Amino acid sequence: MFIDYYSLLEVEVNATQEEIKAAFKKQALKWHPDRNSENDTTLYMQQINEAYLILKDIEARNHYNKEYKRFKEYQQQKEQEHFNEKEKKRKNEYTEYKIYDEILKKWIKNAKHQAVDLAKQTIEDFKGISTAGAKAVAEETTQGILFYIVFNILIFFILTLIQTCPSV
Repeated sequence: MFIDYYSLLEVEVNATQEEIKAAFKKQALKWHPDRNSENDTTLYMQQINEAYLILKDIEARNHYNKEYKRFKEYQQQKEQEHFNEKEKKRKNEYTEYKIYDEILKKWIKNAKHQAVDLAKQTIEDFKGISTAGAKAVAEETTQGILFYIVFNILIFFILTLIQTCPSV
């Protein structure tokens, strides 16, 4: 299976490291589960992380570019044979293309694992932030209610004192 990382990040093959980093951030914000409620955002985030991990590493990117060139040749051949678009599992993913570069296969496999771990960590971080936020809201609400009660009791006592005090 081959994933078109350049298409996924929406950058050109000759993109600079800065352009790749900026594109990664843009796609990560776009597809982050907090900002996008579609069902496959976690998988898409994993692919974005995977793409960035491969394209930011110079050596991995060189291997990827060699494979990418072979893939583009393969893709052109398939298009000439009236490549069936329905065979694509997802946009940018080509299951019928086999990667020849063994080093790149290992790097992609490692990047997939790292991307899954990053996605899991993001979810855990989000849960932690949500829990902390809920606790903070509960504490602030409790303090607000206590203040309201104490304030009303004080007002009640002041009004009671004013009513019971003899007029001058």
